[in-house]
Amino acid sequence: MEGTEQNKPKIEYPCPWQYRIIGEDAVAMRKALAGAIEVERCIVSEKNRSASGKYVSMEVELIVQNEEERQALYKFLAEHPAIRMVL
Repeated sequence: MEGTEQNKPKIEYPCPWQYRIIGEDAVAMRKALAGAIEVERCIVSEKNRSASGKYVSMEVELIVQNEEERQALYKFLAEHPAIRMVL
């Protein structure tokens, strides 16, 4: 798409970043996070459960050092079988 780069917000690194992850098993989701980053680097908090209790969402807050780290973490989480969605 033409003009996409110029409309992209400028992010200055390092900066705080949040991911919202959604899955079915909170324990498996936490293990997935531990496989991606040092747990000490982030704050993980359970946010919501679906009405049926099948899905849980968690918020992950951390400081990302650069664009590559931010994108790599997103990709890892999005591709992990324990995580259904990353926002």
